[in-house]
Amino acid sequence: MTDPGLTYRRYKDGDNEHVPWDSDVIQLGESYKCPTYVHRAPPCQGSCPSGHDIRGWLGIARGLDKPADGRPWQEYAFERMAEANPFPAVMGRVCPAPCEDGCNRNEVEEQVGINSVEQYVGDWALQHGLKLPAPGPDTGKKVAIVGGGPAGLAAAYFLRRKGHACTVFEAYHKLGGMMVFGIPGYRTPRDVLDGEIQRIVDLGVDVRLNTKVGVDVSVEEIEKEFDAVFWGIGAQSGKALPVPGGEAPNCVSGVAFLRAFNEGRLQHLAGRVLVIGAGDTAMDVAAVARRIGHIQHAHEHDRPEQVILGNTVHDVATAARREGADVWIVYRRPISKAPATEHELRAVKAEGVEIHECLAPVEVIRDAEGKATALKVVPVDWEEGKMFPRKGEEYDIECTLVVGATGQAGDFTGFEDLDNGWGLINADSYYRTTARDGHFVGGDIIEPHLLTTAIGHASIACESIHDHISGDELKKRPKVDVHHFSLLNELRSRGMEPGEYDHTQVRGTDSAAFAVHNYEDRSSAEIIPHEELFLGHFTHTPMHRRSEVDIDSSNVLGNFQERFVGLSEDDVVAEADRCMSCGMCFECDNCVIYCPQDAIFRVNKEQLAVGRYVDTDYAKCIGCHICMDVCPTGYIQMGLGAD
Repeated sequence: MTDPGLTYRRYKDGDNEHVPWDSDVIQLGESYKCPTYVHRAPPCQGSCPSGHDIRGWLGIARGLDKPADGRPWQEYAFERMAEANPFPAVMGRVCPAPCEDGCNRNEVEEQVGINSVEQYVGDWALQHGLKLPAPGPDTGKKVAIVGGGPAGLAAAYFLRRKGHACTVFEAYHKLGGMMVFGIPGYRTPRDVLDGEIQRIVDLGVDVRLNTKVGVDVSVEEIEKEFDAVFWGIGAQSGKALPVPGGEAPNCVSGVAFLRAFNEGRLQHLAGRVLVIGAGDTAMDVAAVARRIGHIQHAHEHDRPEQVILGNTVHDVATAARREGADVWIVYRRPISKAPATEHELRAVKAEGVEIHECLAPVEVIRDAEGKATALKVVPVDWEEGKMFPRKGEEYDIECTLVVGATGQAGDFTGFEDLDNGWGLINADSYYRTTARDGHFVGGDIIEPHLLTTAIGHASIACESIHDHISGDELKKRPKVDVHHFSLLNELRSRGMEPGEYDHTQVRGTDSAAFAVHNYEDRSSAEIIPHEELFLGHFTHTPMHRRSEVDIDSSNVLGNFQERFVGLSEDDVVAEADRCMSCGMCFECDNCVIYCPQDAIFRVNKEQLAVGRYVDTDYAKCIGCHICMDVCPTGYIQMGLGAD
């Protein structure tokens, strides 16, 4: 039910300020302006690190944009998704969805469930054996990609689309990087992940596994063989806990903990586990620790640090004696400030993880053998973003394992010159390294962030690589640097592209076949805010949520079921229909219905395309602004002269 306190009127009681004099000059209901159709980027896309055309594929799901060749809408949507991201089934599951945080629908009731639609389309594509777009014509150029994680694999995909040969050098025995070794399988089913990786390899990507650049092959050798190098090595070396005693053998990094688990080596713990930090890596560590549980009276060689450090492997037989693990998250800030997604934080609490906030580690207490036996912490207060320890109130928390999930770095063995001193690689806005010419970089090794961020880096870096090896000047990046909807491509796909222009002087192009009439594309420079939408058009419609497997402290041990159950097709279509199509027409007919002069009309069916649903008869238009006022999406702006 709509909250009676909410109103979406453009003007409120008591408003008496006129609009800017140079903006709208209206006399007796008429003005010198007429409607023009202005395409701007939606905030969901502006918030997506990989720059997805989210509005575009939601429009396909809802039937707004139908494939011209009659293919299933899912195939058409997958094709649109793959322009920006070759991993929709994975990202639909694990991405924390900053796009949903930016969604203008939050101003009505709650965001569109973008991730759930992406997961559905990604799963459908795998189930139906869809391939990625074919490689472009062979350019004769070769690019070395160091690292087979999300950044490196995405780079291979984008480069193959441009026709460049690619070789991926991966230090481990398997592709996938943090998607495989960092994210637990109950969040990313391995058949899903393997299927999306294999599609990229099938494009003709050369893969060299168990090959560590800097050790097995030198950077200089690679530079001689390839025309450019892309570094996607990730930040897979966790930083030591920065307190005295943090070098204890049973103080390990979150990255090392998750790798040991995902490789099948770590199958149980022993005693209390302290997880330091409250990001998504910390949540994964805590959730895994609760699932694998602990056993009492473990042998020395079965201690978890022995397994994590690679000295031994757990015997499956010992795992049969597992009990629930005692897992604490220790965070120096209030947990409300945790960078982890709200859902992951909620889930680990339900699964029995204890949260201890506003505690700062002071020292790791060690025994005579150097092993950690406790973590000394101090309660802290926060005022105006500054931390104030409560001196004299320090105390010890007993533990058998400390997992630090507060920082990551790369391994620079053999190419130390790329290290910026912080265990990362510096890059400019084109994702060129600042240390070596012809070297480009993307992903966590620039700054640890999201998987989808790595994909976005790779996309931009590959455009830079293409220009570099083609001998072209690198183009200036747009202000809104995403995969934009192209009206020209939309028209071309339907055989409606403009004709040739003979470059003779013409007055008025409203009926010219060579022009895209009455349209302005500002998407590369502007994101449309909710203030420019007519929110009163949209009724309150609850989100169609994916159902979730009920996991709590009583059944978490050994429970590796996937948490989310994907939506049905009907629910996906209904959820996509909640999209407000910010900055683009979605064929609501408001402008046609409310125009008092009948100046706005629907185009003929054979001329219909996304963004080309209505047109204006300027002989009738009086510039009353009503069409702009009732346009829900902000697509109509007043601009063209009416003479």
